[in-house]
Amino acid sequence: MSGRMAREETRSAWLFLAPSLLLFMVFVLLPVLAAFGISFSSWDLFTAPHWAGLDNYRQLLFEDKLFHKVMRNTFFYVIWTVPVQMILAFFVALLLNRGVWGQNALRVIYFLPVVSSTVAVALIWSWIFNSNFGVLNALLSAVGVQDLPGWLNSSKYALPALIIVAIWQGLGYSMVLFLAGLQGIPREAYEAGEIDGAVGWKKHRFITLPLLSPTTFFVAIVSLIGSFQVFDLAFVMTQGGPANATNTIVYYVYQNAFQFYRMGYASAAAMILFAIILAFTLVQYRLQHRWVHYD
Repeated sequence: MSGRMAREETRSAWLFLAPSLLLFMVFVLLPVLAAFGISFSSWDLFTAPHWAGLDNYRQLLFEDKLFHKVMRNTFFYVIWTVPVQMILAFFVALLLNRGVWGQNALRVIYFLPVVSSTVAVALIWSWIFNSNFGVLNALLSAVGVQDLPGWLNSSKYALPALIIVAIWQGLGYSMVLFLAGLQGIPREAYEAGEIDGAVGWKKHRFITLPLLSPTTFFVAIVSLIGSFQVFDLAFVMTQGGPANATNTIVYYVYQNAFQFYRMGYASAAAMILFAIILAFTLVQYRLQHRWVHYD
C-alpha cells in the first residue's frame, strides 16, 4: 500500500509541476537552445540563415573593440553596484531590525523603488541628473560647487549615475532579504555571545555575519546575476551613450539584434554573457564552503 501511495504522490507531483515545466520549456529552455544554435550562423531576419561557425565568437572576443568596451562597462557596473548595494542593505536591515520608531513605514519607503516601474524611475532620475535644470546640480550649486558635472551627458559621469540609480532601486530588495535573515537568528545566540564578551561590533562580527552568511550568499548570487543583465536603465536614461560610455552587454545584444538585425552576432554575445554569469555563479558555489555556515 505504501508503494502505491508513493507512486500516486509522485504522479500528483508531476501533474502539478507540468504547467510550470511546460512554460519553462517553451519560454526559457527552447529559446536558449535556439539562441545557441543561431549564434553559429549569420542571419538578418529577412533572408535564410547560413552557417558561420565560430566567426561570431572570434570577432566578438578578438576583433570587436566596441564589445570589449561594453564588457568593461558591464564589469565596472557590477563591481560597484553589487558590493555597495549589499553593504548599504545590510546596515539598513540592522537599523530596522532594532525596532526603531516608524520601522514599518521605513520598510515600505525603502522597498517602494523595487516595485516601482523601472521606466518611471529612470525618467525621474533623468530629471534629477539633468545638467541644465536638474535637482542634483541645483543642490550642488547651492552649496558652492562651481564645476557642475554634466552627469548623463558626460562619458565620465554617466555610468556612475546609472550605478547610483541601480543601487537606490535595488536596495530595498536586498534589505528585505537581510532583514528576514536577521529575524531568523535566535536571541539565545546573542545572549550566549554577550556572556562570552561579544558586545558592539564583535557581536555582529562573530554572531550576526556567520549566521547571516546563507542569506548573504543568496543576495550575492541574485544581485550579481541581475547586475550583469542591466538594460532598462541604460536604454531609458542614456541609450548607451554618450560615446557608448553606458553601453552594456544586454544593450549591445539588443542593438545588434533589433537595430542592426545581426541575430547571429547578438546571439553569440548573449551566449558569452551566459557563460560569464555561469562561471561567476559556479565559482561562488565552489567557494561557499569557506564562508557560508549552514549550521
